Amino acid sequence: MSQASSVFVGRLRGLPVVDSSGDSLGVVRDVVVQIRNATRPPRVKGIVMELFARRRVYVPMERVYALDAIQLVVSGVVNARRFRRREGETLVIEDLIDRRVIRRGDTVPSLIYDISMASGRAGEWEVNQAAISPLTKSRPFSSRTFTIVRWNELPELSPDSRDSLDSALADLLDLRPADLARHLHDMEASRRLEVAQALDDARLAEAIEELPEDEQIALISLLAPERAADVLEEMDPDDAADLVGDLPDEQAEELLTHMRPEDAQDVRDLLLYGEDTAGGMMTPEPVILAPDATAAEALALVRDEDLPPALAAMVFVCRPPLDSPTGKFLGAVHLQRLLREPPSSLVSGMIDPDLKPLAADADLAAVSRYFATYDMVAAPVIDPSGRLVGAVTVDDVLDHMLPEDWRGIQLDQPSER
Repeated sequence: MSQASSVFVGRLRGLPVVDSSGDSLGVVRDVVVQIRNATRPPRVKGIVMELFARRRVYVPMERVYALDAIQLVVSGVVNARRFRRREGETLVIEDLIDRRVIRRGDTVPSLIYDISMASGRAGEWEVNQAAISPLTKSRPFSSRTFTIVRWNELPELSPDSRDSLDSALADLLDLRPADLARHLHDMEASRRLEVAQALDDARLAEAIEELPEDEQIALISLLAPERAADVLEEMDPDDAADLVGDLPDEQAEELLTHMRPEDAQDVRDLLLYGEDTAGGMMTPEPVILAPDATAAEALALVRDEDLPPALAAMVFVCRPPLDSPTGKFLGAVHLQRLLREPPSSLVSGMIDPDLKPLAADADLAAVSRYFATYDMVAAPVIDPSGRLVGAVTVDDVLDHMLPEDWRGIQLDQPSER
């Protein structure tokens, strides 16, 4: 990301937000931070952007591509869901600016005039400074002097307690999903719920996918239906379907009604197939292109950082419509072939003629033999009408071949960290 070395949040308020094409999206209204502890500066999680429809939405800092005095540029698709503050989150402008504080070592109270943030380790944004002014009655605010102090000089930005929920979260945020799941697995039930409620939807979804099935059910059942539905939307559709399929019918239907219609339909479609069939294991969202798409267009799609590596290894060529279930499935193209061809070449000319699709009702034995025969990491799945309904990846197959309680066994092993 391109950015200044240090930015005061107050100067971002009202700054235009544009996408990578330069089209206006809205304006900056606030910045979301997470207060950690006395040894780690507050982490900048994202911005609150106000759309032109006056809806306030959340944009993670990972989506901020460039930031300067004129505008803020975001990449990828902005989630238009209304912003809701999570437990453990602090809004800089709403909560901190104009707040009365006492600097460590001082006796005279001050007001926070502004908060500064900078790009730190591995590109992660952190709060680094604050501008404060002594709170005195003898001088009007306009004539006061301002002092720039480090973040850890203000107790509000660097709490001493290591037992707070915020401190516990700070230690978990940088973990891989499997390691985060291990910590949730080891927690007391009440603490696990506290942490789950404070994590954002995407992080909680990643962790839940790594938990044993019984713990997935227990945790999702403790969340409010609206929050549980938000988390299910962030999960891979096949994992969400497996979880919903294990819930009581009434509870499953309640969660599906709270999900976005398109996400709920993906889950409903997957639930039509047996759990140990190609249809039950597949994801309905592989990379799908029309026959006249080019290699350049295909590579642009598989370059998406949110696409799992196994799904990025192959693109599928179909007649319109291109959302599953598609029109007639024509074939699959390997990533290596895309890299070898000129960018203007059509994907229809690169289809692997020897690769046959899986039937949606193929059982686990047939699917595993298929992967062993073709040495694949992803495979197309079609319905009886020859339409592409999804793709199975090798990790989906392994999930179903391993012992049913393999996740619990793994989490009970000593951590490598």
